[in-house]
Amino acid sequence: MGLYRILLVDDEEEVRKGIIRKMEWEKLGFEVAGDAENGEEALEKVEQLQPDVVITDIRMPYMDGLTLTRRIREKYPSIRVLIFSGYDDFEYAQQAIKLHVTEYILKPVNVEELSEILTRVRENLEEEIKQRRDIDSLRESYLGNLPILRELFLNDLVRGEADESAVEPKLREYGVDILDACRWVAAVIHVERADAQTLTLPRELIPISVRGLVEDSLRGYYRFAVFNSMDEITVIAAIDEDNTQTGLSNLLHDICKECRRVLEIAITAGVGYSCETLPEISHSYESAVDALGYRAIVGTGRPIYINDVEPVGKGKLQFHDRDEEELVAAIKFGTPDKIDSVIRALSARMEDAKVHTRQYQVYMLSIANCMIRLMQQYDLDIDVMFDASGQYAEVLEGICRREEFADRITVIACRMNEVMNRERDNTTRRVIQEAKEYIREHYADPELSVETLCRHLHMSPAYFSTVFKKETGQAYVNYLTEVRLKKAVELLNETDDKTYMIAQKVGYQEQNYFSYVFKKRFGVSPTKYRGTQADAQ
Repeated sequence: MGLYRILLVDDEEEVRKGIIRKMEWEKLGFEVAGDAENGEEALEKVEQLQPDVVITDIRMPYMDGLTLTRRIREKYPSIRVLIFSGYDDFEYAQQAIKLHVTEYILKPVNVEELSEILTRVRENLEEEIKQRRDIDSLRESYLGNLPILRELFLNDLVRGEADESAVEPKLREYGVDILDACRWVAAVIHVERADAQTLTLPRELIPISVRGLVEDSLRGYYRFAVFNSMDEITVIAAIDEDNTQTGLSNLLHDICKECRRVLEIAITAGVGYSCETLPEISHSYESAVDALGYRAIVGTGRPIYINDVEPVGKGKLQFHDRDEEELVAAIKFGTPDKIDSVIRALSARMEDAKVHTRQYQVYMLSIANCMIRLMQQYDLDIDVMFDASGQYAEVLEGICRREEFADRITVIACRMNEVMNRERDNTTRRVIQEAKEYIREHYADPELSVETLCRHLHMSPAYFSTVFKKETGQAYVNYLTEVRLKKAVELLNETDDKTYMIAQKVGYQEQNYFSYVFKKRFGVSPTKYRGTQADAQ
């Protein structure tokens, strides 16, 4: 395990250097990542150095140790904070406890005492890491969360979002006995709304009771998985050689009757098409949801089999919502290879489907329409994207030829991807430029912060800080300081304003802190700088 990083904060340089010099840091498991002489500077260095531990004096100019601790707690709650104090003051100690300070150390402190404290801190850090990595603890946590993981996986499976290669091992891992069947079918059960006065159970317990009744009724007849999906209860049933899909519908009919008799509530079950492989269960699930949608027409309180309400469509060819999501994601964020892979997979479905020619055309138009909507959303020039200036009907007719579809649509999608990436980079640069302008216009505001700026830009502070540093090569705080000091130099050269007035004009409420920052940057105080410039003239 590597050394833990420490930031040391004290307004007395001799104290800082003395502590750094006297302690056997590596032996104790630490390294001094940096030091600071006040809270303001410490906050900047915390962002830059990412220490594990901050040791700070409690009494410092510009920002005291308690305020610094509060600011660290708000933004970096995992950092350990140790406070030195020359005051055996109960109120200080009480505030430190409220801020979850790791140690409150009374001065003077000797090497042995500080070594003992740091040893405890290191052991605490190591214990925390050990607990997070502890295999037995993780396994216990995993087993405790197994029902949740099982539900999440089954939901991914029926939404078509599960990795096909992971389906069999995951089902075995989660103890879901539905593998190696002849076919599978999904059913979706909806608990109908009832008047509160007629309920025999509290409303929140009804889904649990229904789920228990479903499990008890299916057990012994079918291998199955029952889980909650959105506001419904979903069943995946394995159809083996000794049971049938018709038998499942009959059993669901009996379950509906039992719910009404025992629980005095109505449930409706949508039953989907059967499928021959488990990854295709998502299609069965979708058709079960579709079947459930017919309850307003055929009535509630009974199973509704999709084959009874919709014509059988073998080889049905549809561009589903998840297909659109995958295509859009590939165009917006993917590589050309990813885009090609997604479009080839969509196109390959047409080779396997046995449908009317018109359905092929509708399928291809659905994909093209998805891309056109994306062009409109991002204000892309459709003529440029299609590399055509004719009527769109003619353009789409040219694209929607099965044999050429994948090749032609991939070219368009890659063109969109290239333009969107370029526009994203341009947008980032524009945002950074806007941020710089905002800083130049508001640098005099002492309350100007990255949070204030991001509210103006409608961006998250974390993302802004990342892109700002990437684009400018420096952190936001450093850039703001640079702007303020540059303006301060102008005022020192061009006006007779007092130092405290200049400090206020460039956004520093504390004249002393302004002088400190100025001297740190230029090597001399503002007053001496002005005198030097006057002598030079």
